[in-house]
Amino acid sequence: MIAYRWILLAGIWLLYFSFGVIVASMAPLIPVIGRELGLDNARMGLILGAWPLAYLIAALPCGILLDRLTPRLSLFLGGLAIALSGIARGLADGETTLFLAVALFGLGGPLISVGAPKLVAQWFEGPNRGMAMGIYMTGPALGTAAALALTVSVILPLAGGDWRSVMWIYGLLALASAVIWYTLASHPDASTETPVSADELNLARGSVKSLFAVPSVRLILGMAVGLFFINHALNNWLPEMLRAGGLDAREAGVWAAIPTLVGIVGSLIVPRLAIRRRRIAILIGLFSLVFVGSLLLASDDATLMLVALILLGITRGAAITVVLLLLLEAPGMRREAHGRASGLFYMAGEVGGVLGPLSVGLLSNSTGTFTSSYVAIALISLVMIALMPLLPRRRDL
Repeated sequence: MIAYRWILLAGIWLLYFSFGVIVASMAPLIPVIGRELGLDNARMGLILGAWPLAYLIAALPCGILLDRLTPRLSLFLGGLAIALSGIARGLADGETTLFLAVALFGLGGPLISVGAPKLVAQWFEGPNRGMAMGIYMTGPALGTAAALALTVSVILPLAGGDWRSVMWIYGLLALASAVIWYTLASHPDASTETPVSADELNLARGSVKSLFAVPSVRLILGMAVGLFFINHALNNWLPEMLRAGGLDAREAGVWAAIPTLVGIVGSLIVPRLAIRRRRIAILIGLFSLVFVGSLLLASDDATLMLVALILLGITRGAAITVVLLLLLEAPGMRREAHGRASGLFYMAGEVGGVLGPLSVGLLSNSTGTFTSSYVAIALISLVMIALMPLLPRRRDL
């Protein structure tokens, strides 16, 4: 199992890559989809927030389910759900059906994003745990970057200019990833991880209530709301923000991929440096970058916009991993509660995941620009920084 865990990590990475592709698949196509279905920015913002809404409802049940099902089956089901979401988007004939197709992603996504940190926490220890989490987090980053950069310039022309065919292509990619994961996890070495025992499950029945009782856990969950607000707002609207800044559709797609590509480097480096005694200082630094980057994004100067995208990318690639490490290694956190703790994290986070794209859509619709959205992201980053001194400081490694 010691060697094979890296192969299993590759399987999780591939699932997460498809996750990122489906998440970002509609962002470059917002003008095309909106015109065909007659949707303005406010209604598109509501649709883009459909999967985080379903996600926050499903996250905790999925966390509980993950403590009972085998990793092979649970992550396969998650991959199957995101594949069906991609395919169903291409079949949508109106606002309601598109909303439901996007929401379907949120019912399966938690099995992947909640299951991945739980499994990594079981398979890896010490510095390798942070490195492994950083590695699999490059999966959604690369998937998002690929969708943003290639959808308009490569995939859409290959699909004959039909946005529905693009959705089907991405859905089939996710389906193939799920099948590959299931195959890798069927290897005999994959069954050697330590299962959660019946006694541990009994002890964990009250873990949700006990987790909420810990002040530092409640604080981390509050941070998750702000963090996901920022990430989902940018994931869904950045191409349109850049188009509003003067770029054409292809340029906006390529430029929108820059934060994600920069984030890959952040995902690999920052979590490994974020040992316990440094984590709060690192998070303060990361959210300071968001504050500066979100304000620079309002500039129409190409150089300042590039700097903004780089600053935002560093945080988007690393912050979730560091905050998750804070949660999974919080005082009193038991291994049998990791699934529920991760479920709570993503459930809280997706409150921000709903509010992010929805708020940007409403603000841009009411003001005609994205300036107020940049200010909102900057203010949230300041709130995140203000919360840091309230976290307990750990001096050990």
